[in-house]
Amino acid sequence: MREIDSELMEIKNNPEKLDRFISEHKKFILGCAYKHTKRYITVSDDEYSVALAAFSEAVKSFEIEKGSFLSFAEQLIGRRLVDYFRMQKKFSHEIQVDPHVFETDSEEDTEDVPIRIMVAEKISYQPDDSLKYEIEAANKVFGDFGFRFYDLAECSPKAKKTKNACISVVKYIINNTDILKEIYSSKQLPIKNIEKNTKLPRKIIERHRKYIIAAVEILSGEYPFLSEYMWTIRKELNK
Repeated sequence: MREIDSELMEIKNNPEKLDRFISEHKKFILGCAYKHTKRYITVSDDEYSVALAAFSEAVKSFEIEKGSFLSFAEQLIGRRLVDYFRMQKKFSHEIQVDPHVFETDSEEDTEDVPIRIMVAEKISYQPDDSLKYEIEAANKVFGDFGFRFYDLAECSPKAKKTKNACISVVKYIINNTDILKEIYSSKQLPIKNIEKNTKLPRKIIERHRKYIIAAVEILSGEYPFLSEYMWTIRKELNK
């Protein structure tokens, strides 16, 4: 076992040593921030605060099987800095939302509509940044379930049949208060229950878990702007 990884195992069980460990690796944290921002970073910069929080997160979540801690920490710092930049107003023109993540407010085929452009434009011209704040708020909730807003591009259903199956699951959850409460309490989808009552394949529910949770949160919460992009599901809920 590498010396630093061995030391880390002790720190995880002794939180009092965490501050000292982080202080000893301040140059490493600054170096990672520099590498991912391509500019000189000081401890006064917001980017350093983001990198510092990511390093602390890496310490708490690291497991030996993940390999080298420093490599793991650098990767996590990079991901968190990307998240940070995406949440900045200057990044509004570059928001990456897959065309399949949201529905349009018309009955056009979503594959023909660049939703990521629609979202970016909406944020760019929305004077009070309402949509941007909704994305940030939703991202905090998604974090409790182990994923982020921008992860949806990789897990959203592409085929019409699969998307319709996911819509059925979302509809079932939103129309059943007890199931909804259970999901927010456990931070898990009660897959067995959903499978039994919707008669849908477990594989589809598991594979598109993030998309289902995101749709449930947006349509059952206070996200008036984001819900506009989920036209198909909203239409089903109103039947």
